[in-house]
Amino acid sequence: MLLRTWRFFTIILVSLSMAMAFCHLLQLPPRMSYDGAQWVATQSLYQLFGTVGAFIEVSALLLATVLSLAVCRRRPAFQWTVFGTACLLVAHAAWWVFVAPVNAEISTWTPDAMPADWTWWRSQWEYTHAARAILGIFGLSALVLSVLVETPTHRLHERAVQTSDATKVSAPHVDPMRDQSPQMAAGKDRHVFTM
Repeated sequence: MLLRTWRFFTIILVSLSMAMAFCHLLQLPPRMSYDGAQWVATQSLYQLFGTVGAFIEVSALLLATVLSLAVCRRRPAFQWTVFGTACLLVAHAAWWVFVAPVNAEISTWTPDAMPADWTWWRSQWEYTHAARAILGIFGLSALVLSVLVETPTHRLHERAVQTSDATKVSAPHVDPMRDQSPQMAAGKDRHVFTM
């Protein structure tokens, strides 16, 4: 139960983190057509991305890292979890290497006083955020796949026919191979699927 809960919160936080990055990706085309004053003026839209967003992203990365350790003996869930965590780590590192310096630089600008190379700074900021969005999508996808690869593709189905007469409820489905081969049945019982 603890692992399921941990996976749930990890996927929720990674989803929120990816959603913020995806916003940047969707805004890329129009923002690349802005003039310098408009581009700098619209940076104020992202104030909460640096506070609330930073908490979400760091928490998602920490939870994914712990999740990787928790599933280290569960193959192939472990590989998908590590891949997803690596995508999140690279996206986070890209922010520090490419976005943070731009944020520091543009904090000194005003719409009236722009450097001549402002488009270079804009490109670095916008395209790094686009790359981070793609990494976030891959990271979230891998974490969801880590759960799906552990989901059994077939199960014994117990079906009850809903009737008004409770005495006419059908019996649960039983695998016919179970009675024919006790060894096969014993082998099937050894596989327990948990999340």
